[in-house]
Amino acid sequence: MEDFHVAIVGGGITGLAAAYYLQEEATTSGRPITYTLLERSNRWGGKIHTEEVPGDGKQPFVVEGGPDSFITQKPWAFRLSRELGMEERLLPTNDEKRKVYVLNNGRPTPLPDGVLLIVPTKFLPFALSPLISLPGKLRMGMDLFIPPKTDGEDETLAEFITRRLGSEALDKIAEPLMSGIYNAEADRQSLLSTFPRFRAIEEKHGSLIRGMLAARKARAQASNSQPSPNGQQPAAKPPSIFVSYVNGMQELVAELEGRLKGDLRLNTGVERIEESDRGYMLSLEAGGELAADAVILAVPAYAAATLVEGFAADAAGALREIRYVSTGTISLAYREADIEKPLDGHGLVVPQSETRDINAVTWSSTKFDRRAPEGHILLRVFFGGSRSPHMMALDDEEVVARVLAELRKMLEIDAEPLFHRIYRWHRANPQYDVGHLERVATIEAALPSQVYVTGSPYRGIGIPDCVHQAQETVAELVEKVAGKKQVPAGSPGEQR
Repeated sequence: MEDFHVAIVGGGITGLAAAYYLQEEATTSGRPITYTLLERSNRWGGKIHTEEVPGDGKQPFVVEGGPDSFITQKPWAFRLSRELGMEERLLPTNDEKRKVYVLNNGRPTPLPDGVLLIVPTKFLPFALSPLISLPGKLRMGMDLFIPPKTDGEDETLAEFITRRLGSEALDKIAEPLMSGIYNAEADRQSLLSTFPRFRAIEEKHGSLIRGMLAARKARAQASNSQPSPNGQQPAAKPPSIFVSYVNGMQELVAELEGRLKGDLRLNTGVERIEESDRGYMLSLEAGGELAADAVILAVPAYAAATLVEGFAADAAGALREIRYVSTGTISLAYREADIEKPLDGHGLVVPQSETRDINAVTWSSTKFDRRAPEGHILLRVFFGGSRSPHMMALDDEEVVARVLAELRKMLEIDAEPLFHRIYRWHRANPQYDVGHLERVATIEAALPSQVYVTGSPYRGIGIPDCVHQAQETVAELVEKVAGKKQVPAGSPGEQR
């Protein structure tokens, strides 16, 4: 039987995971599935990029250019880590220092203890907090009496938060925390695509506050029900909500790359894809062609649109409707002795209403151990996106000058950094505007049956989401290979 060959375009975490799961399926099932993984740049990992900078002693600075961790409440990246034998490499956050500050009238103000996601679950810390005014607190309490939305229709995050908790909660808590995760605009961000849990809580409990109190009570009961050490094996401690790896997120990329035995090609862009007798023919930018029975596109939506427009014009049009923004980070290292007032927490978020040049600051060496040598501090500043897009147009020297000026105003840091590292991600952050899920469904239905789009532009931007989408895409593809869905190559994908 002739091999069923899959071309995977894009060597970020989604493409790497797709290649891994295809390889595992071929190995365990004995099916003759092969693959070629194509990456246009000169390295694997996409936005996952870790740099080690030598410091004093054995411990280097571990600088993340992209994501610095992944969430374990979405289990797929954690499961993959265990499957790869990397569990001992996982590095939890320092949860005893997990305090978040919000810039409030130019001053860092702690987020009140007991705020889960955006909802207060402890009365006294919230009542005493200066973050929200008394009228704002009373308006948030009205959530207990506002009837739930039950029509199932999508809405913006701004509409949802304002409807349930008021405009001050949106400005001071939801917009910097929730929209900041997606580098999105709250007044365009789709609730059902980004935080569907909020709608589910509203529908089930009639109130966000009641729902979060119930969740807190359930967690406490589950914790109390764990076996005590009376001769029985105690229950394993759950992992930290966020985890990284000892030497940074690049460990996951390196481990996946080392496991892959297929045809891996860096510096290999795809110019166009055409239908062929076998299935598809990929024309490579450097010359030459690659034949494939199926294609997985793990690239930005606008790049996928260009590749499929010759045989799936409707899909290409919908793909181009997915907006993107550009973002950047700058990591800065200091001597601990040079910072008079270190931030006692994981970081600071900046509401859009503060009109600053930066969006947030993470205290990397407090959030995680092993990120800076002893006696040193590493922090990371975020800029760009929809809040400070002007920063992306500045040269590196001006970015550094503006960031240092903001750190002096916000955190009273006057010291010069030992070094800095700037990373810019141009058109790299997909925006999940209202109606996003319907748009994705339109794209998938308009594609031929053996062409797949997967990854951050579609059903989740985080590393766990990308791993999960890769796994599901491979499962769907393999089901067709096994003959459970006999669909001729090139036919519309309504059966998907």
